Amino acid sequence: MITPLDRTPGFGIYLHWPFCAAKCPYCDFNSHVRHQPVDQERFAAAFERELATMRARTGPRTVTSIFLGGGTPSLMEPRTVGALLDAVAANWNVPDGIEVTLEANPSSVEADRFRGYRAAGVNRVSLGVQALNDRDLKFLGRLHNVEEALKAIGLARETFPRLSFDLIYARPGQNEEAWAEELRQAIGHAADHLSLYQLTIEEGTRFQLLHAAGKLDMPDGDHAARLYEITQEVTAAHGLPAYEISNHARPGAESRHNLVYWRYGEYVGVGPGAHGRFIENGRRHVTFTEKMPETWLERVETKGHGVIGGEVLTHDEEADEFLLMGLRLVEGIDLPRYEALSGRALSNSRIAVLQEEGLVEPIGNTRLRATPQGMIVLDAVVADLARE
Repeated sequence: MITPLDRTPGFGIYLHWPFCAAKCPYCDFNSHVRHQPVDQERFAAAFERELATMRARTGPRTVTSIFLGGGTPSLMEPRTVGALLDAVAANWNVPDGIEVTLEANPSSVEADRFRGYRAAGVNRVSLGVQALNDRDLKFLGRLHNVEEALKAIGLARETFPRLSFDLIYARPGQNEEAWAEELRQAIGHAADHLSLYQLTIEEGTRFQLLHAAGKLDMPDGDHAARLYEITQEVTAAHGLPAYEISNHARPGAESRHNLVYWRYGEYVGVGPGAHGRFIENGRRHVTFTEKMPETWLERVETKGHGVIGGEVLTHDEEADEFLLMGLRLVEGIDLPRYEALSGRALSNSRIAVLQEEGLVEPIGNTRLRATPQGMIVLDAVVADLARE
């Protein structure tokens, strides 16, 4: 049984498996295709070593969530997943029942492998479904079809206590009625959580090249905003309201790990291209590791870690990040915590102006959140609040 949800920021462990069977044209994540088998045992040993190095930096802590992301972690053998989870437990206190999530692609799902992940300790799976029609799955470069996606969803529901899957909307040619129907179909299959992302053109992707060449016609801003509104309306009507801009869950089924980020908790990032943010010697440190898997592997084997950069955040930088992350949540931010991080309170006059414009609203005397209208222009709201 997974432990109940609480409101503490938490301490998470993120493990990045960087390998994919194919590179999707919209994806700017650190993912790499290898046409020869990956030496999983060697990589697992490197993960174990980098985790030990990070433990020396964080000191003894209690882990509140673990997330295996990518890339495509479901390309790992169950024994590799088990080795990584054992390594986390060897370095920090890992209570029974915490959330342990693994990202999986429907095309790499097998019943035996799912059972192996469950036996290794995974209790939540996040499936990269992305669309529920074959035409758009092909457009998005996915290797599975709808039939395979639904089979994977069924296997996940049978195997794991909790299930989430992703969909991408605002795809070229997608109208309001089609998205609403696809969303209702998804809700009929979802166990307790949906991540619903608007398609954006990211730098360095194949879609960026097509868009720059005039070969990819994206929805205009008004149409994308209307699709976002439909997303909120349909999910709320079916018992999966938004708890964050792009994430929807039945009450109590929110992603514990992602809440670590949004509540501005601490997390260790291990693996090629992983980022971390944790308190060391009383200050919040940022770390990021080498992105190229083989180079990361060699660095870890020679130095004990693949960290190639980072910084110590100033109090103002911490406060700005706290605003940016926390206002993504429907629960909003704790104003006294902002003041403790920044050494100053938010401007009451600026809050009043944004409230008059219908972009923010108070929750009791100590919390502030963005309204649904404010969520659509959140970057501007955060920039206005953060101004001195």
